[in-house]
Amino acid sequence: MADSYPLAEQDTGGRPADIERHNVEAVNAPQRLKLYAPRTKIHPKRASGDFRRLKWLIMAVTLGIYYIAPWLRWDRGPYAPDQAILVDLAHRRFYFFFIEIWPQEFYYVAGLLIMAGVGLFLVTSVVGRAWCGYTCPQTVWTDLFLVVERWVEGDRNARIKLDSAPWSLDKLRKRVMKHAIWVVISVATGGAWIFYFADAPSLARDLVTGEAAPVAYSTIGLLTATTYVLAGFMREQVCIYMCPWPRIQAAMVDEDSLVVTYNAWRGEPRSAHRKKLLAEGKSAGDCVDCNACVAVCPMGIDIRDGQQLACITCALCIDACDSVMDKIGKPRGLISYSSLKVFEAAKSVSPKTLLRGALIRPRTIVYSALWVVAGLVMLVSLAMRERLDINVVADRNPLFVTLSDGSIRNGYTIKILNMEQRPRNFRLSIEGAPAAVMTLAGSEQPPSRAFEVEVEADKLRSIKTYVAMPREAMTGETTGFSFVITDSSQTEAAERSEYPAIFHGPSRTGDEP
Repeated sequence: MADSYPLAEQDTGGRPADIERHNVEAVNAPQRLKLYAPRTKIHPKRASGDFRRLKWLIMAVTLGIYYIAPWLRWDRGPYAPDQAILVDLAHRRFYFFFIEIWPQEFYYVAGLLIMAGVGLFLVTSVVGRAWCGYTCPQTVWTDLFLVVERWVEGDRNARIKLDSAPWSLDKLRKRVMKHAIWVVISVATGGAWIFYFADAPSLARDLVTGEAAPVAYSTIGLLTATTYVLAGFMREQVCIYMCPWPRIQAAMVDEDSLVVTYNAWRGEPRSAHRKKLLAEGKSAGDCVDCNACVAVCPMGIDIRDGQQLACITCALCIDACDSVMDKIGKPRGLISYSSLKVFEAAKSVSPKTLLRGALIRPRTIVYSALWVVAGLVMLVSLAMRERLDINVVADRNPLFVTLSDGSIRNGYTIKILNMEQRPRNFRLSIEGAPAAVMTLAGSEQPPSRAFEVEVEADKLRSIKTYVAMPREAMTGETTGFSFVITDSSQTEAAERSEYPAIFHGPSRTGDEP
């Protein structure tokens, strides 16, 4: 029966009477059972308080990082780009300040994604949908668009009045100005994104002169459109219908998680005529039914109806309610961060006690341990990773040839990867198969067991090599040996990489392949 009423109402109370009331309403009014509700425009009022200031700070920091980061420089020497953060698709590299990630090291990116996921689980289990309320790009850009909207059209009442007013030159001027600023922000958003994939100053110059690649303009156009539509027109619809996290996060919270809560045990029964009720000897809660919490909510919900899927935990309702409590001389915290356990106990608990209960419990300890372990593994791996690699591909057609002097020759393609930002000289040698010698294709150097080769900075060099061995030196059809590459510029603890290989020869009957 609980599934017979809308999801937005399933999460409203938790009290048996409320659930029964909603079930009866759902049965008696089946026309309300809709998977999607048309958008009703919301005009959130500007809030002020501690949480609003925190949101301003986070918005400034996140937008500052997003727009400024591509322009930061980092000196990597003359052989590498000097952009601090760069996803170099052309050369298949990812640069992050002093860290360089090659395609074969993509597991570092996977590690970062694992840390981000575990970190999100940890934050959600402690303080609910804090990601949604403070740092989600949809929330940040919607906040920025609302700043523009309030600046051009005024606060809540002025915007409502403007929407209902007939078209005039003043209304047209305000609408054009608002949407023009929105478009500029959206273009800047798309432009900033593509700067992460190419040298920012050069790309900016090419964009202005019309010399940039078509994919750059199309990417800007796509991101401009999505930012403009999602932050300007869809807003809360994105959070309710498009984002999966509101549904997933329910598995991350429990009775100790801190979520924005209306303390009904203190506020009920609510009344706008509290003083009159008290004078008549009737009971009255602290809630004066002023709807200030509803007016500031960017999702247009009433937190007094209980936990709801649409609530993004932005805590602006806390600021609004606290300001009202200050005016009527009541203690703050009628709406506050609280846990289900404390709510059911119907009592006030200090913020330190609440935070301690949310932080120190098995779930958060496990998440924290996983996050720390993943981070340490990545740090150790980064510190110990080799900046040299070798790969060998043996010729398959033919596997071997017989030379005029009767010796057997195999061909190999050796790929030496120099992962440092400087040219390096390497000693390429073979170990094992004592009778084998090596020849470099295109080189006039005589056969030897070792050669000096140079590899450019941050490059892969491919070398064609032939290994020959007297027939009598072979004890079977195959002989094992290794190609070894050593950094010859290092005298102590030289970096070294080894690749095992197989030398093929004729069968015992002496037949050629």
